[in-house]
Amino acid sequence: MAKLSRKSPAGTSWHGHTITATPNQLIEALGEPQYGYNDGQDKSNFDWVCETESGHVFTIYDWKEYVPLKMDSVYSFHVGSKSAIVASNGVIEVNQLLKNKVTEKVG
Repeated sequence: MAKLSRKSPAGTSWHGHTITATPNQLIEALGEPQYGYNDGQDKSNFDWVCETESGHVFTIYDWKEYVPLKMDSVYSFHVGSKSAIVASNGVIEVNQLLKNKVTEKVG
């Protein structure tokens, strides 16, 4: 399952994959973002560096919102990686984490 990573995100870019979630949902599923101030002053407010179960690096970040994000509002977060397949796998693994968190709350 996806997890936060200390590996370098250098060379990652967006391949058209997104994750739809609130900032709080991502924090609950993955932990605090490694980068970000949520002040709307940069191209992204939050950045998570993650790795797939197989160890491939991917990033999750909001892109060009230019306003502070509301923590319980839903946004489309970009997923960056070195390939489209890694981005796709990252989306699948994070969505499973998000689903598991919802199930824990209901159950």
